[in-house]
Amino acid sequence: MAIKYGRPIEVRLEPAAPPAAAESRLELVHRPRRIRRAEWARRMVRETALTADDLIWPLFLVDGGKTRVPVPSMPGVERLSVAEAVREAERAARLHIPCIALFPYTDPGLRDDTGSEALNPENLVCRAIRAIKREVPQLGVLCDVALDPYTSHGHDGLIRDSEIVNDETVEVLVRQALVEAEAGCDIIAPSDMMDGRVGAIRAGLDAAGRTDVSIMAYAAKYASAFYGPFRDAVGSATTLTGDKRTYQMDPGNSDEALREVELDIAEGADMIMVKPGMPYLDILRRVTDTFGMPTFAYQVSGEYAMIMAAAQNGWLDGDKAMMESLIAFKRAGAAGVLSYFAPRVAAKLQAGG
Repeated sequence: MAIKYGRPIEVRLEPAAPPAAAESRLELVHRPRRIRRAEWARRMVRETALTADDLIWPLFLVDGGKTRVPVPSMPGVERLSVAEAVREAERAARLHIPCIALFPYTDPGLRDDTGSEALNPENLVCRAIRAIKREVPQLGVLCDVALDPYTSHGHDGLIRDSEIVNDETVEVLVRQALVEAEAGCDIIAPSDMMDGRVGAIRAGLDAAGRTDVSIMAYAAKYASAFYGPFRDAVGSATTLTGDKRTYQMDPGNSDEALREVELDIAEGADMIMVKPGMPYLDILRRVTDTFGMPTFAYQVSGEYAMIMAAAQNGWLDGDKAMMESLIAFKRAGAAGVLSYFAPRVAAKLQAGG
């Protein structure tokens, strides 16, 4: 037997015994985990991405000087005086958030049965629009059109003989939209769910020479239990009499949402919205697939409050849940999301998180 370097050649040439693990190896052509094995690979093949451009930040307004009033049911959210709202608008611009949405807490002394303060060119929202546009002109401003922050009964429309009347309400909503547009609002967002209000508002804006003002219709807005903290923030929780099921949509309906969206598009809506967000991802997907319109989701106050409460109790990772929830909206087809998390998300994205 030949010896080379002190070891039999025959021994050196003998094949090594296969490892025991090879016996259990699967003969797979496709191994999807290969593209998940590293962060760089996951980033490279990611189908849905979230950016600051996808965010609209809702802000609550309150009268006063340099005032910030916490909303107890929405940890981290405050009602802001006009001066403080301007500061937050400047922050939004620094974070590259393209648009903010304004919602007023109206002093109870200014509320009445007809919501007349909504038509006051010097109301809280109009003063805030002008101040923000003066200091941060490049930032988009969206304004809600509905009467609930202004009425003593907390409803989005006028009441006649215990009924929310449609056509009379629409006349008032057109006037409210014009007041906000004249103050400098970029996007009018009717949230009232009255029939025909998008077409009437579009006609009113065009007749007033405001063809440049967009309409984002709350096209599929459901009568949801998830609005509670929002009503705390705007002060309608204690004033609301009854419920809103005669004009907001039944949570059990899906086809109806498509009919509502189709009507609003036909009446001149530039963008549409599904509200609430997470419980209605199926509606969001159906709407975007059917119409191909810029469609937004509103991650409403109850959704925000649930994530915040769970995070504060240590039941889930708040940052991860926040990001995952917003990715879900984008994955379902949303062009963008109204979210109270907007500044946190934008800052995290800016930091590379």
